[in-house]
Amino acid sequence: MQTRTLGKNGLTVSAMGLGCMGMSQSYAPFPDRQTSIDLIRAAVDRGVTFFDTAEVYGPFTNEELVGEALRPLRDRVIIATKFGFAYENGKSIGPDSRPENMRRALEGSLQRLGVETIDLYYQHRVDPNVPIEDVAGEVSRFIAEGKVRYFGMSEAGLDTIRRAHKVQAVTALQNEYSLWFQRPPVLDLCEELGIGLVPYSPLGKGFLTGKIDADRTFASTDIRSTIPRFQQEARVANQAIVELLTMIGDERSASPAQVALAWLMAQKPWIVPIPGTTKLHRLEENLAAVDLVLSADDLARIDAAAAEIKIEGARYSEAAEKATGL
Repeated sequence: MQTRTLGKNGLTVSAMGLGCMGMSQSYAPFPDRQTSIDLIRAAVDRGVTFFDTAEVYGPFTNEELVGEALRPLRDRVIIATKFGFAYENGKSIGPDSRPENMRRALEGSLQRLGVETIDLYYQHRVDPNVPIEDVAGEVSRFIAEGKVRYFGMSEAGLDTIRRAHKVQAVTALQNEYSLWFQRPPVLDLCEELGIGLVPYSPLGKGFLTGKIDADRTFASTDIRSTIPRFQQEARVANQAIVELLTMIGDERSASPAQVALAWLMAQKPWIVPIPGTTKLHRLEENLAAVDLVLSADDLARIDAAAAEIKIEGARYSEAAEKATGL
């Protein structure tokens, strides 16, 4: 497995990580616990060192799962988790990055993960009611205490990232980024400040794998049933991006998913995608993309064709965007 470095302070991780959210949230029904533990450990066996979870996934249950899976392998892995929500009756009720809530979240995550230090600690969503300088300052205190190693942010605006970075160096930014959701200005800022980018949903919640067609149905427990981009009419229109990936993949003896991931990693050497899966054969397919090198001509053709494709449908429902501050 190749490695990549996030940020300027030497956080080295496998070139591809594993997003663990789908084992406990958004894509029910979930695998049984032992199946997920086995998959996480299989990823370590295949060279993955970077694992992503969050307090809000479940809530709480995903950190417990990841902690149980990785505890025997702690010296071989980097664990990233996230803070930044308040809860009521076991459910998230919106962003909350007040220092006292950050402290509660930190201590809870350390306990659930069974670790003394969180390697990478992201603010999951910006809290409009708390100055980002206060948030970064609190994380700086966590780092001084030895309970956190590196600070990350997720889905933050450019000015917010700059302001936070002045107080406590931001090592990684986690944003949605893929061929069907691009945010180039973030890349420019990451380059300028020396921040790594960790794309989530690098396969478009499964759409870029080519396995979701117009006839696919989603259970009400699957978040995609609520997403405009996954409504049937949008799926028909959006097949154009899958056809592009399939065409390039056929030429390179690769799957559409592998082309999508290889394209992403080719954008910058400090980009580390974290595709999620609950299946071993998908894990192995995704990891093989690390060794797929697209030529300059391949990349130019993909970029030119993608620029002509209009992706239909919003990436989240309006209610979800309001709830998370996306």
